[in-house]
Amino acid sequence: MTDSAKPLSIVQFTPFPWSERGGINGYVERVSRELAGRGHSVLIAAPGGGRGGIDETREALASLSADPEALLAPGEEPRVLSMGGGVGLPRGSRKRQAPASVDVGNRVEALLGTGRFDLVHVHDPFLPSFSSTALRHSFSLNVGTFHETEERPFATQVARPLLEVFFGRLDARTTSSRASAKLLNRYFPGSYELTPPGVEPVAPAQGEGGPLRIAFCEAEEPGALRLFLRGLRKLPAGLDWTATIHAESPGEVSFRVAREIRDRIKVVGPDQVSLAELLAASHVFVAASGGPRPVPAAVRQAIASGAVPVASTIGRYAELIGDGQRGLLFPVGDPITLAGQIARLGEDPALRARLRAADGAAEVETWVELADRVEGLYRRLAARRHDPTGDPALRARLRGRSLIDIDLHMHTDHSSDCATPVEVLIETARDRGFGAIAITDHNEVSGALAAAEAARRFDDIKIIVGEEVKTAEQGEVIGLFLKERIPKGLTMAETVAEIRRQGGLVYVPHPFDRLHSVPDYEHLLEIVDEIDLMEVFNPRVAISSFNEEAERFARKYRIIPAAGSDSHVAQGLGAVRVRVPDFDGPEEFLEAMREAEITRRHKNLVYVQALKFIQTTGRPKAAKRTVADPKAVRGGRRRARGSKRAASKS
Repeated sequence: MTDSAKPLSIVQFTPFPWSERGGINGYVERVSRELAGRGHSVLIAAPGGGRGGIDETREALASLSADPEALLAPGEEPRVLSMGGGVGLPRGSRKRQAPASVDVGNRVEALLGTGRFDLVHVHDPFLPSFSSTALRHSFSLNVGTFHETEERPFATQVARPLLEVFFGRLDARTTSSRASAKLLNRYFPGSYELTPPGVEPVAPAQGEGGPLRIAFCEAEEPGALRLFLRGLRKLPAGLDWTATIHAESPGEVSFRVAREIRDRIKVVGPDQVSLAELLAASHVFVAASGGPRPVPAAVRQAIASGAVPVASTIGRYAELIGDGQRGLLFPVGDPITLAGQIARLGEDPALRARLRAADGAAEVETWVELADRVEGLYRRLAARRHDPTGDPALRARLRGRSLIDIDLHMHTDHSSDCATPVEVLIETARDRGFGAIAITDHNEVSGALAAAEAARRFDDIKIIVGEEVKTAEQGEVIGLFLKERIPKGLTMAETVAEIRRQGGLVYVPHPFDRLHSVPDYEHLLEIVDEIDLMEVFNPRVAISSFNEEAERFARKYRIIPAAGSDSHVAQGLGAVRVRVPDFDGPEEFLEAMREAEITRRHKNLVYVQALKFIQTTGRPKAAKRTVADPKAVRGGRRRARGSKRAASKS
């Protein structure tokens, strides 16, 4: 079975306890069920859940240590994991989730750090929230769907720098409305695909006989229901109408109105009729939310079912129905205008028919169609991962050779910011037991070519000819196994093409070190198919989280990890060692790197940087030096000299 046909393993993270129905949870539930029905393995992780649910989740997570795929169940009903924590805090008439507790963070880390999942899909991963915790611990491909339409000052102002780091881990971003996309682009610019809620495919069955049938969804905030009832009181006395309130728990809905109004209202639940079926039999649907808890999915269902929407002027509703195009609007909190709009529809069948016809022409996706697009997005992301198979037969042959240590990122005095002669670097590498080093001077290949020529005198060291190229505006990239210089200032795509033309390998150094010239996340995604190796450890990176980001990126895209000292002084050589079977040429090298062992050795960064400063600053750039009797610099681990090249090739 090809990767494009294999079932995917997916974890959906919702910011609300699973006991809260509708809204984001309804969206997650419908999409998850559709995906599971297509053979994928889908888990739903939600905060809260009670002691019993948390204990069950804890046992499930414990099973991952023995089998990382223990929770995968392709094609079965999505399993809900109750992760605990998260106390509902008030925000007007709407609840929001408190920051995830330490226990919740540990459970999320156990789930995503130990389990093997293709995709992690987070919903509204703002800070502080349960969903943002998932981005913190995910090593999988990440998709973020944003539903929020109101600014969160803490997220957009106080926590914005940290959110930018977390959002930088998203491999795809979607929004459930244009209002959400507009809000997100204001603070976190990027490419957002529109994935609004789907609808049930039901046929309109309103008919024109009898009273005007009005529907309302109780999933909106309590104030919306009160406004709806006030609007009903103000309807003209001569208008014949009935109203039906659809509620998740009909017995919990209570209100006080005059008897003549109460007799026209009934409350129903999903056990009696689905919302889609109710709307298919209703002439008008009222959406009265003031913003805290809108139901855009219900408005979309009304449009698809033939019930003309009468909605408040909040952004989520206005973008769906327009101004008199697919329904009627009324100012937020205005029961008089609400009653007037309902009366217009009751008294003017032609207006109602025109709007219903416009609704019928509107393009509204079903849940099945939405799942098609989400699955397609998942497949496109998964297809960008590298094939980890490589050439097993070649790797088997390489295992019979002796192991050597290599350093993949070193500089000589052919770099403008380095004063280490080629001969000194070679002697230091031999003294410290390296079997190969890659010389990757800035925008120059002459030092590496000179080193390769000098190394021909020895049988215990080889030189990989490389160059660290500064692109026009997209950071630096290293070419390994080059034959000639690549000029700086080309685009990233042009530089990569030139590396390929020379038969070289594409190696991305310090990719997330914001103190270096690095490609941003989107530029990395543009060339991810072309990357052969990614530097997951660089001892010169001052902030360790930058190395961790590189490791995270390489792991989820299955890019071969690599490491280099990136030292501009010979004393820094050996800060990191990559141990591989001896190789000959780029093909063998790449296969050897698939099973490489990367070891780090403590090297004082301040000391190494100070040496670089002393050697290169405050004096004119010296000419390339030829050292008659080069000596290895002091420091590092020495080894006994001896021939290993011949043994390695036996």
